[in-house]
Amino acid sequence: MTHNPHDGPRLVLGPLLRYVGDTCATVWVETDRPCTVEVLGHRASTWGVHGHHYALVVVEGLAPASETPYEVHLDGVRAWPEPGQLYPPSVVRTLGGDGLRLAFGSCRRAAPFDRRQLRRVGADALVALAQRMAGGDRSGWPHTLLLLGDQVYADEPSPALTKRLARLTDLGRRDGGRADEEVRDEIVDFEEYTWLYHEAWRTPDVRWLLSTVPTAMVLDDHDLRDDWNSSWSWRQEVEQRPWWRDRVQGAFASYWVYQHLGNLSPEHLAEDAVYRKVREAPDDEARERVLADMAWRADREPTSMRWSFVRDLGRTRLLVVDSRCSRRLTPSNRAMLDDVEWAWVQKTAHGDVDHLLVGTSLPFLTLHGIHHLEGWNEAVSEGAWGRVGMRIGERLRLSADLEHWPAFRQSFDAMVRLVQDVASAGEPPASVMWLSGDVHCSYLARARVEGVESTAVHQLTMSPFRNPLEPWLRLANRFLERPRVARALAWLARRAGVVDPPVEWDVDQGPWFGNGLMTLEVAGRTARVEVEHARVVGGTQVLERTHTGVLAG
Repeated sequence: MTHNPHDGPRLVLGPLLRYVGDTCATVWVETDRPCTVEVLGHRASTWGVHGHHYALVVVEGLAPASETPYEVHLDGVRAWPEPGQLYPPSVVRTLGGDGLRLAFGSCRRAAPFDRRQLRRVGADALVALAQRMAGGDRSGWPHTLLLLGDQVYADEPSPALTKRLARLTDLGRRDGGRADEEVRDEIVDFEEYTWLYHEAWRTPDVRWLLSTVPTAMVLDDHDLRDDWNSSWSWRQEVEQRPWWRDRVQGAFASYWVYQHLGNLSPEHLAEDAVYRKVREAPDDEARERVLADMAWRADREPTSMRWSFVRDLGRTRLLVVDSRCSRRLTPSNRAMLDDVEWAWVQKTAHGDVDHLLVGTSLPFLTLHGIHHLEGWNEAVSEGAWGRVGMRIGERLRLSADLEHWPAFRQSFDAMVRLVQDVASAGEPPASVMWLSGDVHCSYLARARVEGVESTAVHQLTMSPFRNPLEPWLRLANRFLERPRVARALAWLARRAGVVDPPVEWDVDQGPWFGNGLMTLEVAGRTARVEVEHARVVGGTQVLERTHTGVLAG
């Protein structure tokens, strides 16, 4: 964004309402120049990296269970709401009241809303949610919006961004690894990543939505590249690419700025070493070094950075688990999370709560055929059927994206044991639920875990917000869920030495393949779910209810 330098500072992106508790909140913004940002009388100075300027304003002293309209001022001049805005005022709604509504999903393509794109990509669930909220009925507003990955597609940017990249390449302004033909049409460095976030979050409806509903976010593979950390062989191959270091540093540094910071509570922000170094750095260049070093170490030494986080939403604990960055890919000792990350998850999962929600971008309980296929594939790829089987299994793993929780059986079994422990310690929660996305379909699965009787256990999967599967992939999913196919794949898995876990589940609703949104509603020890799918009705994008049901209580 450029304008007369004699004008005041302007918002480039935001405001995003991020963390909200009983009495405090954080508001994130990007501005076009250094300035002081003020929200509800609380101020923060921007800090810059790579020519961009950011601030995270901590707002304290709010009343519990209250709703407070807010504005954003830059150097004392109102910058939000912008002149002529047709949406209601942005508000901070604190926790502390009765009940909780948590909406979630994943996978959103940034695409225009012309007739052609609406036919090709479909209606946008987040746009439809924003337009419904702007209608004035606050009873259905979410208290939190959980974005479970693939908000941005670094390896598959939009046609508009592909053209922009091509122009830079042709002008010789993408040097080194960024000019590599393999990534000519992909996002590589920090600056290019900012384009993705601007494109995704500046849609007017979505911009207002993110200014009004608190958000929690976690990354998934397309934040970096498809199949990211799927196996040891994938790592060995991709690390040799000349563009890999630029991609890693651009991905993690931008993720830290745009997504991760806002996941943290004010208390955790005060303890965050990287945030302290960024704020204390003397200039932009020093801050860029801090983030570049953090990003490279986060990839090379996953224990150096924790992307997982926790939020207590009243008597409900939301534990968001990074299921990408901290994987252990060592052959014959694979794990979805390394030992340090898993120890933190185990500790954090225990608490005096009514409901434990485990947010993980990749579903824990998949469709049955996929579950057995991934278990068989991991065993064969690790040598259960000899060297020939290893080569075939690895090729299939990469080509078919077989890298969800069932493809890391050591971690799958550990998660089942964790549920057993949580459900048997003191006063057990009324429910344990996995909230997931990634797979471009949505479904509800009710689980029966051995030894767990009084705690309801469910898998809730919602994907995509706006990025539907190709028709042949929908058919493949339906085929794998056929009982005969699932039984045949289960037999193959057992022949490869895979042991059935002490958990069974039924996919009792779905799978659905349209763009949509899922909302979990909690009141005391009762939990209900609402599934909605996005449609275009009379030229308007709307959410239509597909299913409602009781999950616990």
